[in-house]
Amino acid sequence: MKKYFLLTLLLPSLLFGQSFDALFLGNSYIQYNDLPSMVSELALSLGDTLNTESNTPGAWSLQSHAASNSSSMQSIRQQAWDFVIIQAQSQEPSFPPLQVEDQTYPYATIIVDSILENDICTEPMFFMTWGRKNGDDVNGVGYPQIATYLGMQQRLRESYLEMAFDNDASVSPVGMAWKRSIAENSDIELYNSDESHPSVAGSYLTACVFYSAIFKESCEGSNYYPNDITAEEAANLQQIASEVVLDSLATWNIFAVQDASVEQFEATFTFNFEATNYDNLVWNFGDGSSSNEANVTHEFNLDSAYAITLSVFDANGCLLELDSFYIDTYNLSDVVEFENSVSISPNPTSDLLHIDSVLKFSAQLYTILGVKVREVDNESIIDMSNLPIGNYTLLIQTKTKSEHFKITKK
Repeated sequence: MKKYFLLTLLLPSLLFGQSFDALFLGNSYIQYNDLPSMVSELALSLGDTLNTESNTPGAWSLQSHAASNSSSMQSIRQQAWDFVIIQAQSQEPSFPPLQVEDQTYPYATIIVDSILENDICTEPMFFMTWGRKNGDDVNGVGYPQIATYLGMQQRLRESYLEMAFDNDASVSPVGMAWKRSIAENSDIELYNSDESHPSVAGSYLTACVFYSAIFKESCEGSNYYPNDITAEEAANLQQIASEVVLDSLATWNIFAVQDASVEQFEATFTFNFEATNYDNLVWNFGDGSSSNEANVTHEFNLDSAYAITLSVFDANGCLLELDSFYIDTYNLSDVVEFENSVSISPNPTSDLLHIDSVLKFSAQLYTILGVKVREVDNESIIDMSNLPIGNYTLLIQTKTKSEHFKITKK
């Protein structure tokens, strides 16, 4: 029995990175340091695109955003968004559970319903904020749990997760990344002098969390960071954000593929799929048959070729994932594990990029703007010594497969 990993068919729109439109709804926690622009710059540095708009009046609560004639509702109806980010007033989700259930949750539902009414395939994403540096000293008098940072952070975590799961939405776990950074890096100040709003470092950590939550990829290796923080601090915050998001995707109700593979025994193939936060899927085997099972075995005729597709959907019927690959039973050994057949090193590189492949291949190197700067055919070395420092996309194509790699020139 051989096991191989499935590959995503590279569509032209995905070749040079992912591109999304996001609307941020919140207040001054988003306003400070222009968080949406920071996320966009971070995405661009990694070869992706995030177009953003925001509506963030100071101190607005979810009730303010949910008003039928509010500027937030007008912003929601402005276009079909890929993501709408929802942030409550900094204290309201930390209040006692019965109070939050009565005064906050209903407005979260109104906002999500309005988002989906505008476009059923928009993903609502709740912005889990951070506890105040020394807790809520005013409201903590009557509700001692939130009188400390840790107690307030715990209540925010509970409320944002409940809002997300009750409304089939995802969570950007910013508060959890802040908690880990505070515990591990007390010398990196995340708070502004008011001990509530973010410093530049706090906004940068927040931006890193949003990148990983939206693009479902690590932001480690980005060469973008504000002048107020050092390269070492940026690398540390990138690592924390990426790990907090990507190590617990199911906790944050974020869709992501954990396993997509095929096991082969002669002409019989077992297809395996595991992911977080999806509703249903369809395997199309290219021979007129299909299956809705995540893990299914199928036998193919010999001396034929088949185009296999895997389509994954959410509860609203929106496409979350489309994988496509080929099985050629003229020569079953053609189905190989790509990761074992092609390797790229070193990455990052300052001069020569080596391609080691057991298959015949062609390779094209593109800038993040989609400009092709190098092309080779079955040559094992790409000379990058004269190219500018930055990120590139390397497309490797074999007879039956395509894959792209993010390459960093240092």
